[in-house]
Formats: sequence, C-alpha cells, structure tokens
Amino acid sequence: MAPPQLKDPSLFKQNVCYVNGEWVAAKSGKTFKVHDPSTGDLVGTAPEFTSQDTESAIRAAADAFPSFRTQTGRQRSKLLRAWYDLMVANSEDIAKLITWENGKPLADAKGEATYAANFFEWFSEEAPRIYGDTINSSVPANRIVTYKEPIGVCGLITPWNFPAAMITRKVAPALAAGCTVVCKAPGETPFTALALAELAHRAGIPKGVVNVVTALDNTPEVGETLTTSDTVRKVSFTGSTNVGKLLMKQSSGSLKKLSMELGGNAPLIVFDDADLETAVTGAIASKFRSSGQTCVCANRIYVQSGIYDQFVQKFTEKVKGFKVGNGFDENNTHGPLIHGRAVSKVDQHVRDAEKKGGKVLVGGQKMPDLGDNFFQPTVIRDMTGDMAIASEETFGPVAGLFPFRTEEEVIKLANQTEVGLAGYFFAQNMERVYRVAEALDVGMVGVNTGIISDPASPFGGVKHSGFGREGSKYGIEEYQVVKTFTFGGMGKPLQS
Repeated sequence: MAPPQLKDPSLFKQNVCYVNGEWVAAKSGKTFKVHDPSTGDLVGTAPEFTSQDTESAIRAAADAFPSFRTQTGRQRSKLLRAWYDLMVANSEDIAKLITWENGKPLADAKGEATYAANFFEWFSEEAPRIYGDTINSSVPANRIVTYKEPIGVCGLITPWNFPAAMITRKVAPALAAGCTVVCKAPGETPFTALALAELAHRAGIPKGVVNVVTALDNTPEVGETLTTSDTVRKVSFTGSTNVGKLLMKQSSGSLKKLSMELGGNAPLIVFDDADLETAVTGAIASKFRSSGQTCVCANRIYVQSGIYDQFVQKFTEKVKGFKVGNGFDENNTHGPLIHGRAVSKVDQHVRDAEKKGGKVLVGGQKMPDLGDNFFQPTVIRDMTGDMAIASEETFGPVAGLFPFRTEEEVIKLANQTEVGLAGYFFAQNMERVYRVAEALDVGMVGVNTGIISDPASPFGGVKHSGFGREGSKYGIEEYQVVKTFTFGGMGKPLQS
C-alpha cells in the first residue's frame, strides 16, 4: 500500500530531534532507519543521538526549569490545554503516523490518539489544584505547613506499543507539576513522538521545557545518560522488567525518584456465575488489543470447568472472525507484530503448548504471505501449568485457555508469578467479586470488563511489575516533592 498522506506533512519530522525549542540533528550526523512493520518499507530516518547530544537536552531542560517552575498552575494548565486542542485537531494525522510505524489498525490508532490527548486534558485540570496541608504541631508555639514542589528535570523513557499515549501519560503530569522533561522516544516508533513535539512548539510550550530525543543502537547509552545525570532528578520508564532493573541500578548513584511501569502476565478469570457473553467480549478485548502487544493484555485465561467448553466455543468463534493485514486497510481487525523477534517468541509459545498437550483451535501459524511480522490470532485449549504461556508474557495474539475448578485453586494460579500489573475476572455474585478482587496480587483489577485504561484511573503494578502510578489524581504526585515549613514562636498572645 502507498504511504499515508498527512493533512499536515510538516508533522512528519525526519533527521531532527526537538531540543531547547529547536529542531536539531545528531552532532555526529548519524541517523537510523525506521521500517513499516506491515510491509517492511522504509518509513523514514531519525537521528542517532549520543550521550553528548542527550546532555545538551538535559542542559536545556535544566536552564528552563527555574522560570517554568514559577509559572502558576493556571498558566501551565493553559499550555497543556492548548497542546490538547492541537492534538485533537491533528488526531487523524497522529493516528496515521502510529499505524505507519507501529502497524496497529487505523481504528485502534485513532483510539490511541484520543486516549493520548486526554492525558493533556486531564492534567491541565489537575495543574491548578496542587494543594499542600496544614498540620497540627505537637509543639504549641509551632505551626507546620507543607508545600508541593516540582522535583526538577525528568527523564522519560517510553515504549513502542503506544507511541503517543505512553509519552503524554508521562509528560502531562510532569508539566502540570512544573517540571521540565527530556523524553527518549522509542527507536521503533520515533515519528509519533516528534509530531507531538511539533504540536508542543505550536502550543507555546517554552523552549527547553519539552525535549524529545531519539536513538536506536544508542538507546542503552542515552538511557544511561539520563539515569546517571545528577541534573535529572526523576526517571519514569515503561518497558520490560529486566531493563527496568538495569535502569534502577544506574539511577542508584544519584538517588533519583523513580517510576517503573514494567512487564505483566495478566490473569483473566471467568467464573461459572459470569455472564458468558460479557466474559467472552471482555476477554477478546483484553487479549487481542493491539494484537496482544500491551503490558495489560490477558496472558493466561482461566475458565471454570462448568462453563469451560461453552466459553471455548464462543471465544473461538469470535477469533475466527478476525481479519489480519495492513493497518491502513479498514477491513482488517489486526495488524502485524512489531518485528521478527516478537513473531519468533509467539511461535515458540504455540509450539511449546502443542508439544505439551495443548490443542490449537484456530490460528497457530506465521503468515509469510502477508509479511515477515504477521502471526495468526490463535486460541489454544487444554492449557496446563507447565507450558511457557503459564509463566512467561507472550506479548502476541495467542490466547491460552486453562480450565480450573475452585476459587482457591485459581487465585493460587493467578498469583503464582513474580509480576503483578493487571488482573481481570468475570463474576456476578457480589461476595465473590469482593473476595477475588482483594485476593488478586496485582496493581489493577478489571471486574466484568477487559479494558481498564482511563486517564482518571491510576495505572501501575506491584512486585516485579514496578512501582509508582500514572494518570489519575495520583499521577502528578510522582513529579513532586513535599517541602515542610515549620514556623516557631507563633503561640504568643494577642498584642495590646
């Protein structure tokens, strides 16, 4: 298919990053290529930033911080609202860029563009509502007041699976709090991030407040620069648990504040008292969103034995109706995986399940006729705990269906993992709803729904899925520090 035609071609930025309010190339002049995961065709080239380039962006953010932090919450609110309005006005082009470099169907990309913009709207409303506290002192003559300050320069490292939303979910609260940022865009999908930077410029965000840098081969170098810099006081990362642990180690020398939104292995449980149609619809939405390439996708689907066969049949029929192909074809429901390594992992998980007794009901194969990065949406029944899918995050379009008998059994299975990002279950008995919701060892629980993402809802996990929360009223706190004022000698009597 022909490359997408943007209404505003100037949003497509090649060979430049956004630093200190200007578009600049890498000092070395080096670039890297970005390919369309659907076709393999070249999308464009982006700068291969180095540590030196990144330090320039950090200096720009540091220089901008003293003045930006003094803006009122209402002033910052207006800037974020202007950025939101521009994202809405250009949402069609943003969606096209997402599909072009990420591969997800255009309908999904349009949903992401809206979701991403909504973080600017949400935090534009939070910015004027930053409150401290007054605290009663144990010393009668003292008065205690707390004040919330922006933490400073923030390094934001984002993934490829949501090229717009993972950036806005971090940048919006940072700016609302009064921080300045250096955002490392993913090497697989840099052009969406650069388009957002262009809109920030048009919105009047002061120079140096938002800086967007790119790298592919130099990603570890750029990450280490952000984590080891004494100037950067906060790092927020979304990505794999292993990389998150590495970034934590690198950050320890400067004792940064950290937010880590890491890997998941989400259980989805269907109890025998669930509304079956709701459960099937919710499980489909959770498992196959973005072809299974989200950290909150259902990775292990447990169905109570009394309704197992019935659920399997209805679920499989839904998957048979999927159509896989290029994301710009409106007839396609699902696109490619991001690259060949992702396809290989998915294929290994399917072959492992087959070898150990799993029965593939639909899909299960690569789709070389469409391209190197396509894999059939797959349903496997009769899953067991010794299969790789039971313990490893697939990050692809494979639904493994596990039978279970009792609540106690399935909670043990669901929690038997080192990660704990999201979990889902379907049930109608309210006593069961509360028991299970409280028993799941995860940061987020979806009850009778397969979609939990919302700017108003706190997003984050427990255990090896990380710490910190994004979105919601809690999201802005990740970019603040509490300063305490203690006033002495305040208990004197009224003066004559």
